[in-house]
Amino acid sequence: MRVVFMGTPDFSVPVLDALVAAGLEICAVYSQPPRPAGRGKKDRPSPVQARAESLGLPVRHPVSLKDAQAQADFAALDADVAVVVAYGLILPQVVLDAPKLGCLNIHASLLPRWRGAAPIHRAIMAGDAKTGVCIMQMDAGLDTGPVLLREAVAIAPEDTTGALHDRLSELGAMLIVKALAQIDSLVPQAQPENGVTYAAKIDKAEARVDWSRPAVEVDHLIRGLSPFPGAWCDLGGERVKLLGSRLTDGQGGAGQILGGFTVACGDGAVAITRLQRAGKKPMETSDALRGLDLPERLT
Repeated sequence: MRVVFMGTPDFSVPVLDALVAAGLEICAVYSQPPRPAGRGKKDRPSPVQARAESLGLPVRHPVSLKDAQAQADFAALDADVAVVVAYGLILPQVVLDAPKLGCLNIHASLLPRWRGAAPIHRAIMAGDAKTGVCIMQMDAGLDTGPVLLREAVAIAPEDTTGALHDRLSELGAMLIVKALAQIDSLVPQAQPENGVTYAAKIDKAEARVDWSRPAVEVDHLIRGLSPFPGAWCDLGGERVKLLGSRLTDGQGGAGQILGGFTVACGDGAVAITRLQRAGKKPMETSDALRGLDLPERLT
């Protein structure tokens, strides 16, 4: 089976590794072009490009797949299937139709819930009890295609997006190998019309903590935005990222520090378990509080 792999961020790398380990022929890897990064702002290849090159796989990084030459180059690969996971570019219909078996997408939610760009963030922020991975046959819509395989996982009470991201990435890698091995016998299931939600891209304006909200919502926000972009609050003029939290007992005025780094919310309280000060590495709260003077109340 000739496979085109299309992915860009860290989430996609275990999937590429799994396809290679399964002995599938990767005829090309598509990833977004290198972007300026780091202090020197030098172009840095994506995690997928870096991994593909280390494996000796051919890499392509077109700026768009909408022009005729890019589409002809893709069709010339004569692929059986394309595996797409967090690629980041729109695939026109002519590209979707080029592989003999079409294009399969690995999506990190239980479709039709959380179609779109940020399904892991949104699942935690919404307080969902579970999420999962779907292997979907791509069509021209936004994550609207029929589903070939799905598997659910529980969201633990202290899960962050970072922790859930890693579990779902490994699950997606396992499921796509399973799907390709069974591709002739799988029956695509149309997504139900009920239960559709959209996981909009995270807006940084969402990231400031509003302590007047119920503690359960504050906890979901902090864990859902960890590690990126990071929920934050102001501590005496210093912007501090809050990267871990848990619900705890306590009552007080919204934003009141109840001891340690436990903060009263509009209803209930949260204990901040991990944070990052400006210019420093993330650390456990117990370590971060050394040398950090907390005000009586956060605003």
